[in-house]
Amino acid sequence: MSVSLNQAAAGPSQGGRAPSGGRERSELGASSTAGPSQGGVPPRGGRERSELGVSDACAIDFGTSNSAIAVGGANGAMQLVPLEGGQLTLPTAVFYLAEGPDLHNLPRRFGRAAMAAYVEGLDGRLMRSLKSCLGTGLMDQATDIGAGRNLRFAEVIAAYLAHLKLTAEAACGRTLRRVVMGRPVFFVDDDPVRDASAQAALEAAARAVGFDEVVFQFEPIAAALHYEQTVTAEQHVLVADIGGGTSDFSLVRVRPGGAARQDRRDDVLASHGVHIAGTDFDRRLSLAGPMRALGLGTFGPSVQGAPPREVPSRIYHDLATWHLINTLYSPQRLAELRALKTNFADPKFYQRLNHVVLERLGHELAGQTEAAKIAVAAGGETEIDLSLVEARLAWPLTAAQADAALQVDVDRIVQAAIETVRLAGLVPDQVDALYFTGGSTGLKFLVQALQAPFSRAQSVQGDRLASVATGLGLHAESCFSH
Repeated sequence: MSVSLNQAAAGPSQGGRAPSGGRERSELGASSTAGPSQGGVPPRGGRERSELGVSDACAIDFGTSNSAIAVGGANGAMQLVPLEGGQLTLPTAVFYLAEGPDLHNLPRRFGRAAMAAYVEGLDGRLMRSLKSCLGTGLMDQATDIGAGRNLRFAEVIAAYLAHLKLTAEAACGRTLRRVVMGRPVFFVDDDPVRDASAQAALEAAARAVGFDEVVFQFEPIAAALHYEQTVTAEQHVLVADIGGGTSDFSLVRVRPGGAARQDRRDDVLASHGVHIAGTDFDRRLSLAGPMRALGLGTFGPSVQGAPPREVPSRIYHDLATWHLINTLYSPQRLAELRALKTNFADPKFYQRLNHVVLERLGHELAGQTEAAKIAVAAGGETEIDLSLVEARLAWPLTAAQADAALQVDVDRIVQAAIETVRLAGLVPDQVDALYFTGGSTGLKFLVQALQAPFSRAQSVQGDRLASVATGLGLHAESCFSH
């Protein structure tokens, strides 16, 4: 998941080749309806930007795990909109109900309500990580959402964007017609055609829900925009965006007044990442802790003098993996669990495991493990409360135990950061600042591990969940205001 953009971003005047995919630089970071001053065509509908300011504009961070939207406030500055229970971010998830009335109207839940419906075991289909469909053949494929109904993935993405738009319009009391949307440096690695297709599909979804003008900006540039306003000289900034599913790094160039530039393609020097992040940490800690309390790694009885065998581990690995937990509640997997009973030398481990599965406690265990991960990162030692499994049962977790469980994953993330700098043609000492964003950058041990190779760099902690959305809002102000 890597590429150097030094040459790919160079225009003919710099002696480089054309931007990846043959696209002109004005395409990204500027609206497809850019005005003549940007070398584009007039905005569709004939509106000049000065006519409306930011009153009908918004900025959307359509993220893999979470999304956010910003609109113009009373003072004209862009502000994030509370989306669900006062939260400024909304999990990028849709749950289509397959039971109840009016199924032809596609009843659905979004965000945390969607996740809760899935955990509760309601009949239906949970759709997550919608962004990963962009640039793939899935976009125009129909998928089963239950009760004999099918939808294209493009329609699911449009439904989610419509929910964001309607929520924001209800909050600000205005119809939103223009949007700045974030996009990764590459939707699809090493395939310019599919990458361009991904952006086109996202733009089509935005227009389908009522946006007349759609502008794109690179997510790592957006994340660094607030920091860029503080610099007094050109700097190289390594943006570390580490969330639930991926750890993404971009080496970007920032400078005084840089935010006024609509096209920032040549300021993204390199991008790289790995599919390791917060949910992988949770899984590792679960396997090192709660699953041990349920019998993982224990042995069965000796049979006819033969050495005892370790209890089969498949069910434990699935129980530690968020999206596989519900599969354990199917009749087939319950039969598999019953067949395991004779594999345990100590019956208490089977009883605990059986209780968790029959009572559908898997996601609650996952939540306890995630909470312990956060607690040990903040304070160094904690206990994972397992009293829902058995009275007074707990599993101690120290910083040393967490470090040991996560060391392999953390090392790979750090190497991805170093590789990003190498791809940009730089060395670690040439990085001026580390900019941290994404939910997992709240983990002290991870941040410290990333700081180590870049001892000369200043560390800057952005808003863990909303840095990109906030930066896109700043870009919207630049695009749609005088």
